[in-house]
Amino acid sequence: MLVCQILKTKAPEVISVTPSQTMVEVLGLFRENNIGFVVVGRFPGQCLGTLSERDCCNAVAEYGTEAPLMRVADIMNRSVATCSTQDLLPSVMATMTKRRTRHVLVMDGSTTVGVVSIGDVVKHRLDELMSNEQVLYDYIAGTGYH
Repeated sequence: MLVCQILKTKAPEVISVTPSQTMVEVLGLFRENNIGFVVVGRFPGQCLGTLSERDCCNAVAEYGTEAPLMRVADIMNRSVATCSTQDLLPSVMATMTKRRTRHVLVMDGSTTVGVVSIGDVVKHRLDELMSNEQVLYDYIAGTGYH
C-alpha cells in the first residue's frame, strides 16, 4: 500500500503551530483535537520541526516547572522523520522503527502534505490481514466465486 492511499482515508488537515507558541498552548490543542503531535511552522505546509507528547514530557523532565511556558521553538524536535506520497507502507514502518517515532511527515518536495501515525499503520495492516483472512476462508469454503 502506498502512503497516498493511506492519506485518502484520513482528514486532509495537518495541524500545525508556530514556533512562538508555548507548550501549554500546544497541550490545550492536543486535548481539544484528541491528538498528540503537531507540525511546527510559520505558515501552512512549512515544517521547521515537530512537537509530540513525548517531546513535552522530555521538556518537563529536563526543565521542570519552567517547561509549560517555554516556546515551542525551544523544545521541538528538529530531526523529523519524513516520507513521500509514493513510499510503500513497509518503508514507513521501517522508518518508524529505526527512528523510534510514532509519526512520519508526508512531504511533497519541501511542503508537508500529511502525517502517517503508528495508528494509521496498524489500522491499514489490520485491514489487509482481515481481507486476506476472508479471501482464504472463501477459498477453503468454496465461496466467493462469481
